[in-house]
Amino acid sequence: MKLTRRNAMIMGAGAFVAVGLPLRASASLADDAIAAFTGGAEMGDAGITLTAPEIAENGNTVPVEVSAPGAAEIMVLATGNPTPAVATFKFGPLAASQSASTRIRLAGTQDVVAIAKMADGSFAKASSTVKVTIGGCGG
Repeated sequence: MKLTRRNAMIMGAGAFVAVGLPLRASASLADDAIAAFTGGAEMGDAGITLTAPEIAENGNTVPVEVSAPGAAEIMVLATGNPTPAVATFKFGPLAASQSASTRIRLAGTQDVVAIAKMADGSFAKASSTVKVTIGGCGG
């Protein structure tokens, strides 16, 4: 096969599509995880606080803190990771506070999302974009 300009353009377009597919697949994994957690219910934006750094120097250890007074469960997702679900925290009726903090690993710059299932069955969502300067998950 002779490499012509047309063939080079076709191969380049194919490579561009192949690189873009995993990004769409991971976004759909995060959407699937959210749908499974909420059962497709509407989410409000009040009642939950997500604290994450705006810029993380190292994607291996990114501190994240989440708080939702009155929550029964809180799920934390990293939408750009190969496995978006990071943690699910469950709180019993005798819990002193409905908050948690942890360190997570981020593959690169992406959104961190926290969803709280309140005791009354409603859901609240908070998100924060974290810019990672050194990759954590294979980055």
